[in-house]
Amino acid sequence: MSIEVRNVSKRFGSFTALDDVSLEVEGGSLTALLGPSGSGKSTLLRIIAGLEEPDSGDVLISGELATALRPQKRNVGFVFQHYAAFKHMTVWDNVAFGLSVRKRPKAEIRDRVDRLLQLVQLEAFGHRYPAQLSGGQRQRMALARALAPEPRVLLLDEPFGALDARVRAELREWLRHLHEEVHVTTIFVTHDQEEAMDVADQIVVLNAGRVEQAGAPASLYDEPRTEFVMRFVGEVNRIGGSFVRPHDLDIGHEPLDGAVEAMIDRISRLGFETRVELSGADGEPIIVQITRDQLEELELERGQIVWVTPARERVFAAS
Repeated sequence: MSIEVRNVSKRFGSFTALDDVSLEVEGGSLTALLGPSGSGKSTLLRIIAGLEEPDSGDVLISGELATALRPQKRNVGFVFQHYAAFKHMTVWDNVAFGLSVRKRPKAEIRDRVDRLLQLVQLEAFGHRYPAQLSGGQRQRMALARALAPEPRVLLLDEPFGALDARVRAELREWLRHLHEEVHVTTIFVTHDQEEAMDVADQIVVLNAGRVEQAGAPASLYDEPRTEFVMRFVGEVNRIGGSFVRPHDLDIGHEPLDGAVEAMIDRISRLGFETRVELSGADGEPIIVQITRDQLEELELERGQIVWVTPARERVFAAS
């Protein structure tokens, strides 16, 4: 089911949460709404769900105007960061709740819940209560519960935000596999650019209530249209008036055309890659990413004075 947002604006008092936002989400895709706090991500998600009403603009789901529809009529599943499970119900009953209130046949409920618990790898935990689950397991239960009524669209508002880094990484991988199984159109909110790059088919970068850029992760990283996207999606160095990714910088012991002088502050070996942190002559930090072979060949050490040369750089017009 495709989703289209047309010229949506939303204000809360004097604060503009969304300013003439338009975007398209392809049916069956996994889209991330990415941006800093206050950029309008969650407000946009709530408007798509019908939990907030836009001041202007429209939302279409599968080509049908949904702006005036109540949330219950949109057939949308919603998962919050802090999911409010029914504490007095077992995991099985929590997942079954949405089907029970819709008065589905008991055999259908049983088959659907059992299949979903297997899908989210909780089939051995159906008899437990939410308090007996880990944070990652509770979020998987929340996703199963949201999927139980077979929604046309699944909306996730920072679903992994309250979890530690290791569990977040595990659930990112798990969410990708889940999406491949169910193929429901999914939009999730995150402020974590690594999470968005790792999971999404499409990323929509929001800033101060407006869409800065939308596209595939690789296109946003390699071809950012604005300085904000360049800075927000991936690490970047500013050298003079140019912006350069860490892997687009070369280190050498001789000054080449366009090189800047810098001193090595720290060298971190991260598997095959090496991260070299330097200070430029103006005191600004510079990060360079090279291979371990390059590190050994150059015989780099902390405290050395070297020359850093951009191999590829971008310049943005002043806004």
